[in-house]
Amino acid sequence: MGFFTKDIKTMDDLLIHGLEDIYYAEQQILKALPKMIDKATNRDLVTGLKNHFEETNKQVERLEKAFAKLGKDPSGTKCPAIDGIIKEADETAGEIEDKAVLDAAIVANAQAVEHYEMCRYGTLIAWAEELGHDEIVRFLTTNLNEEKAANTKLNTVALRKGVNAKASTAA
Repeated sequence: MGFFTKDIKTMDDLLIHGLEDIYYAEQQILKALPKMIDKATNRDLVTGLKNHFEETNKQVERLEKAFAKLGKDPSGTKCPAIDGIIKEADETAGEIEDKAVLDAAIVANAQAVEHYEMCRYGTLIAWAEELGHDEIVRFLTTNLNEEKAANTKLNTVALRKGVNAKASTAA
């Protein structure tokens, strides 16, 4: 079911489709994060990615609770956006030999993922609020706040923990 298909007739349908989209995205992120962790060399970056892996598992659990509140089984719908972001991250990582430059690329790729998630969660919160799904709003807001915090931590790793500075002096 695409965003502009006849399968979506109501705002509730739209919310469910959006939840399926982000549920799929979070599942794909759980598959991608271990690869990013394995390739990263900066200690702060590795720690941050590992912590976010654990957070992502909790985010999936909250999404499953949101589905339950709507009387739906949790399921994902293919999300070409996250698939494209992850594919680009894989391709970029495969092309970079210098470890410092690779760490900077991993930060950038992880931030692309975070920005997608922040966008999606913000929209879902607005829809859930409009539909009066207060508990779902709380679940989604927690996830959104974690995504924002992860993005801030990535900025810190890039700018204050030396990832970008080290990459800029790579040969």
